[in-house]
Amino acid sequence: MGAGSTSLEEEEATVANSQQAYQEAFEISKKEMQPTHPIRLGLALNFSVFYYEILNSPEKACNLAKTAFDEAIAELDTLNEESYKDSTLIMQLLRDNLTLWTSENQGDEGDAGEGEN
Repeated sequence: MGAGSTSLEEEEATVANSQQAYQEAFEISKKEMQPTHPIRLGLALNFSVFYYEILNSPEKACNLAKTAFDEAIAELDTLNEESYKDSTLIMQLLRDNLTLWTSENQGDEGDAGEGEN
């Protein structure tokens, strides 16, 4: 192996460590921050992308993004003026990802076994 290359075991360990770090940070953010807090929302956004892109778990990614979005919507009155723009931007990104991921996964199921016309 050349310099800078990693083994499959190292890569799997990195992914597992990353998932654990995300999970711990996300649990702390849920205890310590309002659902509309931009750090909590940003963490949910990044963690959901991690599930989708790295772990290939679209269902978990969608569940996490949808829960974060729904919880923030339910508590929109807790938005403060300083973080309003950040929070609403991240909520929009969560919703955009959900829309994209849902359509991609419906497409995958619908196209299974069908040939091109």
